[in-house]
Amino acid sequence: MLSFEQALETLLAAAQPVSEMRSLPLTGCLGRVLARAQTSTVNAPPLDNSAMDGYAVRVADLAAAVAGEPGRLPVSQRIPAGSVGQPLQPGSAARIFTGAPIPAGADAVVMQERCEAAADGSGDVLVKHLPRSGENIRRAGEDIAAGSEILAAGCKLRPQDIALAATAGLPELPVFRRVRVGIFFTGDELVAPGEPLPPGAIYNSNRYALRTLLEGLGCEVRDLGAVPDRLDATREALRRAADDNDLVITSGGVSVGEEDHVKPAVEAEGRLDLWKIAIKPGKPLAFGEIHRAGNAADKAWFVGLPGNPVSAMVTFLMLVRPFILRLQGVAEVKPKTYHLRADYDWPRPDARRDFLRARLNPQGGVELYPHQGSGVVTSLVWGDGLVANVPGQAVQRGELVEFIPFAELL
Repeated sequence: MLSFEQALETLLAAAQPVSEMRSLPLTGCLGRVLARAQTSTVNAPPLDNSAMDGYAVRVADLAAAVAGEPGRLPVSQRIPAGSVGQPLQPGSAARIFTGAPIPAGADAVVMQERCEAAADGSGDVLVKHLPRSGENIRRAGEDIAAGSEILAAGCKLRPQDIALAATAGLPELPVFRRVRVGIFFTGDELVAPGEPLPPGAIYNSNRYALRTLLEGLGCEVRDLGAVPDRLDATREALRRAADDNDLVITSGGVSVGEEDHVKPAVEAEGRLDLWKIAIKPGKPLAFGEIHRAGNAADKAWFVGLPGNPVSAMVTFLMLVRPFILRLQGVAEVKPKTYHLRADYDWPRPDARRDFLRARLNPQGGVELYPHQGSGVVTSLVWGDGLVANVPGQAVQRGELVEFIPFAELL
């Protein structure tokens, strides 16, 4: 059997990112993959500005505050955000608001809570705090320097990345096109939810899991639905799915039984490797390619997932997800993991790498779902993530384990 690491390395080595790119307005970039590194067109902030509402002053004018008495200064001007004040004359203060440019000559801002208006109605301000030079001033370019790189190529754009691009004055971004994935499902026993369930039939949960997983990754999904358990129908579905897609995914049907037609169909339409991977749940994974119009140079990738719903989902998350991310042009495809305390015992480990459905408890530890079978879909709903248990390694309560949150995978 291939180790998990060997299987992942093989998939990532095969994946060639899509090359087509397009420029989209910022509002259309969420979840897309940046095709080229971006640099800022401006300093941010563009000018020294006030970090809060208060009074812009010269520190040297507040000698009275050194002796513990309020410094009294006439207010020479009012500077709201969006306007530029006049140079601050020595011995005066400027009323200033958050985000407003610091007037020339001022070297600090005293927050308004530390100031009060003079009681005699003169309009002067009493400053009850001696600021340090630069206090409450945001310097030009302290966040972003003009010409500096702000976003690296290959990042999947999040709301904060798009906000950063807007801060840097970029109205649009170059992104790779979406990866196109064709999916279909074989099995005469599969029934759509909402239809009557005959004896021996099951509802097709993998269709909905796979569609939503792919849509969550930002793929363009073409769903061919259920395909009859016939070799000719399976070959036709493969040809249609490969026609304008980068990747074709199925679940189940890749065994060697008389009713398993995916394996011979893929071999007839392209090339197939059947892997046994040392993971649990999972183990069987089919990887290959479908040739378009019989041309081996023009192809779509093929992945055949296990049929059991938990096996299919775990295998997708841990192996197919990084493969798709690499097709999208994402640079960093491995999820973040955390070493947390095991609040359970696992005395009989498998020889394969176990991906155990687990969740965090209020005490900061990790606990396991009691039934880890590959058909127990409720374990995925109950859990917060997966414990990646090293092959053959028993776990005792209190030891540290590797935890991968679903938030890193979904």
